[in-house]
Amino acid sequence: MRRRRRWGLERGLVALILGVAVLLVHGWGLATDRPTPMAEAPSPSSPEPLASQGAYQLGKVRILGVPVITVAAPVLGREGDGPDATTRARVIEGNLEMLYRGRNLCGGGEAIAEAVVHRFLAQSPGEDACGLANATLLGRPEDLSVEVARGEDGLHRLEARVAGRPQPLPLLTVTPEDARLNGLDNRALADRWRGLLERHLRLARQLMTPEALLARWGYVVLVEAVLLALLALLLWLWQSTRKSALRLDDRFGIAGLDWRQSLAIQGLHGLSFGLLMALSALLLTMAGVAVIAVPGRVPTALDLLLQPWGIAVKLLIVWILGLMAQAVLGLWLRQWVSHVGLPSARANRRRRRYQSLKQVLRRLVDLSSLLLAALWILTDLPGAREVSDHMVLAGGALLGGLVIVFQGLLRDLVAGLNILFSDHFAIGDSVEIRGLRGEVSDLGLLRTELRCVDQRTATFPNSGCLEVVNHTKFHSGVVLDLTLSHRGGDLRQTLAVIRSELEAFANDPAWGPSLPRPPELLGFTAEGPAGLTVEVVLVTEAGAQGPAGRELRLRLLERLRREAIPLADSLEARP
Repeated sequence: MRRRRRWGLERGLVALILGVAVLLVHGWGLATDRPTPMAEAPSPSSPEPLASQGAYQLGKVRILGVPVITVAAPVLGREGDGPDATTRARVIEGNLEMLYRGRNLCGGGEAIAEAVVHRFLAQSPGEDACGLANATLLGRPEDLSVEVARGEDGLHRLEARVAGRPQPLPLLTVTPEDARLNGLDNRALADRWRGLLERHLRLARQLMTPEALLARWGYVVLVEAVLLALLALLLWLWQSTRKSALRLDDRFGIAGLDWRQSLAIQGLHGLSFGLLMALSALLLTMAGVAVIAVPGRVPTALDLLLQPWGIAVKLLIVWILGLMAQAVLGLWLRQWVSHVGLPSARANRRRRRYQSLKQVLRRLVDLSSLLLAALWILTDLPGAREVSDHMVLAGGALLGGLVIVFQGLLRDLVAGLNILFSDHFAIGDSVEIRGLRGEVSDLGLLRTELRCVDQRTATFPNSGCLEVVNHTKFHSGVVLDLTLSHRGGDLRQTLAVIRSELEAFANDPAWGPSLPRPPELLGFTAEGPAGLTVEVVLVTEAGAQGPAGRELRLRLLERLRREAIPLADSLEARP
């Protein structure tokens, strides 16, 4: 019951950690994915990866985060011919952004200082340096139009006309690569882009008005309040379900459960886990709704809203792959165990190792599935793939530091795999580790659990199980010492009596099948004041040495007493 409860808590903690990790990575992506300043190239430390199609580099031009057009640049151009497609797209985005988004070019302190100087000291508004670029470009949507102009080089460029501004604002130049990629001549492509940009720019100016922003924020606050209430309800349901499952566990326990009670407990644990996953999905939904309030972040918000479904699909796929891996490994293990043509000792040893291999491989599959799911989920989050080389190097350094910190765990893991596949011992073996003898009750990836004769449980790290005495690998055995009195009479006759009893024990149908070979009489091995020592070696199947040794000792004692052969008050069995 404790193991099941602990496993349920561990699964809940894993799900919660994954949810928090998703939120942290999303927050990091939003924090680093900031709009590029107008008419400037992106920062070299965080460039957008170049996309290519054949001989062309491609760059997406966005308005409020939504792709509008795709510009091209040659892949094999000479150095100095022009910017790449990504840099060109960022420059065009900066030009377009001046037409719908007011930008403050100064920091908070600079803007306040400028206002104080111009309005209170100089007594004149002067030129607004912090907002000069947007002074005459913002306004009503209908005050904006996009025109096509022909340059001296024969290429057409798009310009924005704004009411109250005598000079047009250059937006972009349609290059021969753009025209060839779209299959149109330069003028036709310029006309197509003119209509697209004009419609999207007018819509952006409408969405960026104070009235539209206030309405959007109001809707977002209302939806967040509803989701917060739903979150509180799910949290209460999760806690109630978990407490009910724990109460049933404490009331009935594992023993004595009928199938209805077992089904009810398993159903409550499954419902609790499902509610916990729903809580994580709802947190992502709340984050996505909050991001919708930020202008230009609607695609990122949609990615956040779709993440729970994508995560659910990924977890389902990884779960199915894990089941398939466990099934395939189980088939291989059964084929390995049932291999014909092996000696009986090795066949028995394989059957004993089967349970250990099955348990450890299942844990390896579960751990690999968890790591695969976490990696797959984190790498598909918005902004996670656009990390710079510096971030990759920093992650590698962090990983190296973690390896150094947790080198003990890694050493235990490697030692555990070595113990398993090198067949040092398996579950059910009687072993001796660091002077402590017992039966191996659990063989994990990091720890080995030993159950002693007095039912104490000893746990050893796998790296500390380098020197192990295995008493039950392939065969087991025991050495019986018989100390006979000096007054025993004819020594050869005594040995003949013992030998006949050993033959009778080997031919006994109850004990003979468990003996790979008959017991061996070594003869007299020592002489002392107490008497003469006779040694008998008994070899049995793995794990049968205890009952067989006790039975043989009892029969030898009875036979010697019937034959009136005196003992020297000593009959010992040592492993």
